[in-house]
Amino acid sequence: MKFAVTIFFALTAITALFQLALALGAPWGEYAMGGRFPGKLPSKMRITAVVQIPILFFLALIVLVKSGLAFGQFYSAARIAIWFVVAFFVLGTILNLATPSKGERMLWAPVNIVLLAISIIVALNN
Repeated sequence: MKFAVTIFFALTAITALFQLALALGAPWGEYAMGGRFPGKLPSKMRITAVVQIPILFFLALIVLVKSGLAFGQFYSAARIAIWFVVAFFVLGTILNLATPSKGERMLWAPVNIVLLAISIIVALNN
C-alpha cells in the first residue's frame, strides 16, 4: 500500500507542478482544458490552474490519511472522503479520455487512470 500511495503522491505532485507551470505562462495549453487554449492560457484559465493545485494536494492528503500513513486522527473522515477522491478521478478519467485534445488524452488519461486505480485500492482497504 505504501508504494501505491507514494506513486499517487508523486503523480499528484507532477500534476500540480504542471498546473503551476500553466499558471505561470508555460505554452502547454493544448495539454489542458480540452486543448481549447493552445499555447499560453488566458488569465482566467491561469487562475483556474492555480485553484487546482490545492485541490490536488487535498485529494492526496485524503489518500495519505485513508491509507493509514499519516494523520490517523482523521481516519474516520478519510473513510468517507476517499469516495470523493474516487469520484473525482472517475470524472477526470472520463474527461481526459473524451477530450478532443490528442495531447491531453495521451498524457493525462493514463495518469488519471493510475490515480483512479490507486484511489480505489486505498478506498477498499481498511
